[in-house]
Amino acid sequence: MRRMLWVPRQIERFLRVVEGIATALTMGLAILVFVNVLLRYVFGMSAMAVQELQWYFHAFGFLLAMAPALWIDRHVRIDTFYARFPTSWQRWVNVGGTFFFLLPFAGLVIWASYDFVAYSFSIREASPNPGGLPALFVFKAVLPLSFFLLVLAAIGLLWRWLSNLDEDSGRKEGGL
Repeated sequence: MRRMLWVPRQIERFLRVVEGIATALTMGLAILVFVNVLLRYVFGMSAMAVQELQWYFHAFGFLLAMAPALWIDRHVRIDTFYARFPTSWQRWVNVGGTFFFLLPFAGLVIWASYDFVAYSFSIREASPNPGGLPALFVFKAVLPLSFFLLVLAAIGLLWRWLSNLDEDSGRKEGGL
């Protein structure tokens, strides 16, 4: 039984690292916004690279936070019946939603973004803006990566739900 816990625990440990990266990006975003405002309104300068970094830090923060948010059950859930269900029913709603909605959608995004990212890497795409970021292709790779992390989190959760390892699968408080 203890060996069965190993996979979900390793996924959880990894998602803690991802959560830390998303947090750092969000903090970095706040610093970049401050620097951008300072440059623009105090020094009368504008740096396109700083503005583009703001966009990417914002996007990365959200994209990378998807998997940890799913893991700790802090994702958006609009369901008027779910909260009233017993824990066993909630587990089956989670399993069904993961199998029939989350995994197919995440797979579709990964598949659809492959050519987009591969082409960007093949031409070493850079920002079209003067003074913009030189390695735009690296930033585009975060899209399929974030959905791969979401699939990884879903697999770990399915493992827990289907093996009944986590009696408190509907936990609402706490972190990873």
